Amino acid sequence: MADRHKGTIGRRELLRTGVLAFIATATSAQESTVAADTETKDEKRKARFQANAAEVQNFYRVNRYPKR
Repeated sequence: MADRHKGTIGRRELLRTGVLAFIATATSAQESTVAADTETKDEKRKARFQANAAEVQNFYRVNRYPKR
């Protein structure tokens, strides 16, 4: 009973886990940036905000409600 494992993590195991997590994050971030680079310069500069969109009108309508 005295030889029970206390469940602690050693420094090397912690470092190994951190490095693997960093590599996994870096590779997933790299894949998403590749997909975003497919737009041309004209497509990147076009206006995406539309003031008459339903979501925008709903936002301003709700914000006109009186304060409690």
